[in-house]
Amino acid sequence: MKKFFVVLAITFMVLFGSCSSSYKSIRAVLPDLSNRADGVYRGEYSMSGTPNKAAVEVTVQNESITAITIVRHVRSPIGKKAEKITDSVIEQQSLNVDVISGATSSSIAILKAIENALQAAGIEP
Repeated sequence: MKKFFVVLAITFMVLFGSCSSSYKSIRAVLPDLSNRADGVYRGEYSMSGTPNKAAVEVTVQNESITAITIVRHVRSPIGKKAEKITDSVIEQQSLNVDVISGATSSSIAILKAIENALQAAGIEP
């Protein structure tokens, strides 16, 4: 029985370890906000290979991100803490922020949803 649990644990680590490393290479890029109309823009992102999905509304005023509202966030229970990443994005005016430890895939899904919102508004990276 002990051997079964050891094999199960190793299988779990191999399967989920290889899946988790693939999404860590995903990067979000903040588009250029200069000369863009003020407004509220909506974006979504689904993290392939995970249950994580995010939908956001991004408010742009005076060429800056002034607010980010998470409209929908499908995640594991620990992924909830990733929602505070929006504070860092607004403060730093960048999507190149540290992901939330323990909620990496949720953090990336939110960042990519922000990027998609701004791209949907015609703002290219």
